Amino acid sequence: MEQDVIDLLREQHGEIRDLFDLVRTCEGGERREAFQRLVRLLAVHETAEEEIVHPAARRSLPGGDGIVDDRLAEERSAKELLSELDGMDTDDPQFMVKLDKLRTDVLTHARAEERYEFAKLQAEFSEKERRSLAAAVKAAEATAPTHPHPGTESAAKNLLAGPPMAIMDRVRDLIRNARK
Repeated sequence: MEQDVIDLLREQHGEIRDLFDLVRTCEGGERREAFQRLVRLLAVHETAEEEIVHPAARRSLPGGDGIVDDRLAEERSAKELLSELDGMDTDDPQFMVKLDKLRTDVLTHARAEERYEFAKLQAEFSEKERRSLAAAVKAAEATAPTHPHPGTESAAKNLLAGPPMAIMDRVRDLIRNARK
């Protein structure tokens, strides 16, 4: 059976928590690699939510505008800090301080999504609609940028700027990986 969008996103929230823990507990090259995986997952996950989930919530949920506006403000703040961290050396002493702040912000955001947005989506959307949203999220993730781009927290901006940014990000990832 196809996956429900709520289950898919909660599963990704779990992966994000696990990656934060991994980054915090390892060192050197292993930390860099784990952090790169975290950056990619966060960037792809948030882009798909901004393109698919938030617009559906805004259109269909009672109080959807307020729910989504709050989530977008949290996402922008997290993207700004993630972007700063993405340019840092993971061995920099300030890296772990900033990572802990990002972890707190992201996990608080994920709990708010699950409580205020996902629970209402579960109640308002049929199982078929939630499976359809999951398929759309997976498609959006396949073409999403792999690094944070603060300021693109809307479906329109993501759809307009996302594909060129995704190409640039994926080329940058290939170059970074070729230098290892």
